[in-house]
Amino acid sequence: MNKIEFWFDTKCPWAWITSRWIMEVARVRDVSVSWQVMSLYYLNKDRDGIGSDYLDHARKALGPLRVITQAAGDFGEGIAGDLYTSFGSKVHLEKKEFSRELIVEVLSDLKLPRTLIDAADNHELDEKILASHRRGMSLVGEDVGTPIISVNEIAFFGPVISPAPKGEEAGKLFDGILTAASFPGFFEIKRTRTVGPIFD
Repeated sequence: MNKIEFWFDTKCPWAWITSRWIMEVARVRDVSVSWQVMSLYYLNKDRDGIGSDYLDHARKALGPLRVITQAAGDFGEGIAGDLYTSFGSKVHLEKKEFSRELIVEVLSDLKLPRTLIDAADNHELDEKILASHRRGMSLVGEDVGTPIISVNEIAFFGPVISPAPKGEEAGKLFDGILTAASFPGFFEIKRTRTVGPIFD
């Protein structure tokens, strides 16, 4: 069985699409998936040329990341994927804004204690978020963002895809990417994006 770790920020639509691909991969390949948090706010806050609107939105995404981190500590790491799926569905598919009301809705949907809402404002949880973030970045270097994927400790950024392939097509893409990433001298393949995020 291939062990996959997937680093995400709830803010990123591209990571969301890639995460849905990974869930398809889990249906057609012998893999296990664990979900790890990272933060686009902490990644970009000291970088030149990053707009204030972007950083404000990335800062708001810390609330859900803190809730996911607290819930994983309280109920086990398995809850992180369920929370990410719920947050992602509401933010990327239903186009809801980050807010306390959104967090309450997610907690209610998953029948988790409403008291977890307090974690959204607990800045002390940022150290745990940063520890996870730094571990992911340490596997791939500093010039990437989210998602980061590690498969049996073979790690890479991306893939950036739109839309997510389904069924065996998802498995074939996984096989190819893992083959390429397994070569230690392979660093990058890229082309200009011709479509935006497609969530179907």
